[in-house]
Amino acid sequence: MIKVLIAEDNAVNRELLRELLEGRGYTVLEACDGQEALQMIEEAQPELVLMDIGMPVLDGFAVIRRIRENPRLASLPVVAVTAYAMRGDREKILKSGFDGYLSKPLSPSSLTAELDRLLTKNAQSANQDQYHGGQPAGKDRAAGASSSGT
Repeated sequence: MIKVLIAEDNAVNRELLRELLEGRGYTVLEACDGQEALQMIEEAQPELVLMDIGMPVLDGFAVIRRIRENPRLASLPVVAVTAYAMRGDREKILKSGFDGYLSKPLSPSSLTAELDRLLTKNAQSANQDQYHGGQPAGKDRAAGASSSGT
């Protein structure tokens, strides 16, 4: 079963997301602030994170920086679910390291489409890594092999 972490400080928004995700068969984890989200990511290892930007303790930008700096977590798909919907906000959020962007109020169909896009992409990447001997697709495995054997 696919685990999705909701990192959101607003209880009503968490409940809405939880109901939508559980209705689709996902296991849902919840964090109320950025620090708790980081801890849950480390401990529970979700397959995807839905993260609010404006959270207490650590905001979404601080959390995504820490995720992307950690080699074990760097490929974790993280979607911003945010009220930041002014011109340029989407681009700023995506440039900061988020894999997707959903604005509030949330449309169930856009959530479904984004989850499907990212989870399918993530599964394809994992299959390619497995096919290429655990190395990311596009890496020259021969170059790595020649430098290790003397």
